[in-house]
Amino acid sequence: MDFQKIVDSMGAMTCIVSVEKLEGDRYGKVKIVAGNKAYIDSIENPAPGTEMLTDKFVPNTEYTNYLTRDLNFEDYCYRAAVQKKCLHSYVHPDRMNVWFNMSFLPVFPDEGNLCYCMYMMEINFEPNSEHMSNISGEMASAVLETTIKLRGTDDFRATIKDVVADIRDMCDAEHCCILTMNEYDRSCEVLGEAFSDGTGLKSMDEYLDGFYDIAESWEDTIAGSNCLIVKNEQDMEVVRERNPVWHASLTAAGGESIVLFPLKSRNQLLGYMWAINFDAENAVKIKETLELTTFILGSELGNYLLLDRLKILSSRDLLTGVLNRNEMNNYVDSMSDGDEYTGSVGVCFADLNGLKKVNDEEGHPAGDTLLKDAAKALCEVFDESEIFRAGGDEFSIIVRDVTAEEMQKKVEQIREAATHYDKVSFALGCSVEADCKNVRQALRNADLDMYEDKKRYYNEFPDRKHR
Repeated sequence: MDFQKIVDSMGAMTCIVSVEKLEGDRYGKVKIVAGNKAYIDSIENPAPGTEMLTDKFVPNTEYTNYLTRDLNFEDYCYRAAVQKKCLHSYVHPDRMNVWFNMSFLPVFPDEGNLCYCMYMMEINFEPNSEHMSNISGEMASAVLETTIKLRGTDDFRATIKDVVADIRDMCDAEHCCILTMNEYDRSCEVLGEAFSDGTGLKSMDEYLDGFYDIAESWEDTIAGSNCLIVKNEQDMEVVRERNPVWHASLTAAGGESIVLFPLKSRNQLLGYMWAINFDAENAVKIKETLELTTFILGSELGNYLLLDRLKILSSRDLLTGVLNRNEMNNYVDSMSDGDEYTGSVGVCFADLNGLKKVNDEEGHPAGDTLLKDAAKALCEVFDESEIFRAGGDEFSIIVRDVTAEEMQKKVEQIREAATHYDKVSFALGCSVEADCKNVRQALRNADLDMYEDKKRYYNEFPDRKHR
């Protein structure tokens, strides 16, 4: 068959792809057999931002000569060439800042174990909404339902859990999850997950400790594509080669197949969504639906996290991470003026000793470290929601439903926790009121008690007075 004549008859960028068919629904080498002038120019004279691994086209060479191995591209070529299906995809690969409008058409006949398809593409430098919405009615309905749920919610987290459950059902997966990543403290959080009935898979919450390193490695594993779809052992072998640590973790947890999508907003990575042990027979439908779904999810998640971070900025002390004085004042006002809270309240003032001396002798970076360590010591004893940085070297702790004896034990625990950190020493004072509406009285009494403790400290270390 004269493949060159076929591609030369096409106006769009077009090439012929050969797929080596192996036994057991497996395939071998995927090659670019021939290309028309428009396609060859896309390699040898590429537009800015679309450069490939080489700028020389050589007929009948493996496609990985031109771009990093892409399991999604291979899957579409296999389905078109071997299974004789007509396919379309509109994607934005991470490796290039462009959108590809791609069509895969089967070519007859096969030549032994070599099967062929025609690959045509169009490059868009801006997303085309018409191409993005060119999906089946069933897929459009699923995406529209997700959009309506997210836009109409007053409880984003609860709605995300519903969306995750819907996605799990659509993928017929054993487990589906949305995981957010915080690059500042290198932590991950499960925003929502759903399981099939009778699954033996565990909740992601059990794997979160130190999981950021694995999640961070997924970008290289996806290798410039817009997602990773692992359908079988052949695909899983690629994961093992690219990311042996994650492969071991995934398979040990019971994962046999996975579809993994990054969630982005304004080109910023926010986290990932995945479905484990999904219906591989519907991989194309799942990919096309989730490409648009994750586009919408990323946008909504970006807005939610922005508002969440603005709230954190307004309520947290940025140096130590504990709540700030403004948040303490709001808490005290609501406790003393309203009926929302009942029961007793305990207050502890913790004044950090020696901060000025450290700042004067070692500089402010050393002082900042001392403040951070002081906050860590307090977090060993109290929940973060109970700790406030009230001033420069002053922390206050407000605890509800506590007795005087319990608060005194907490004071001793603070002194013990302080020994875990270099130069951390507190002047401490505490007070308990039976009615939390008297929280301001507890604050005054705790403050007075703290100053008595401060006097005892200066009597013991007179050289540190006023420092």
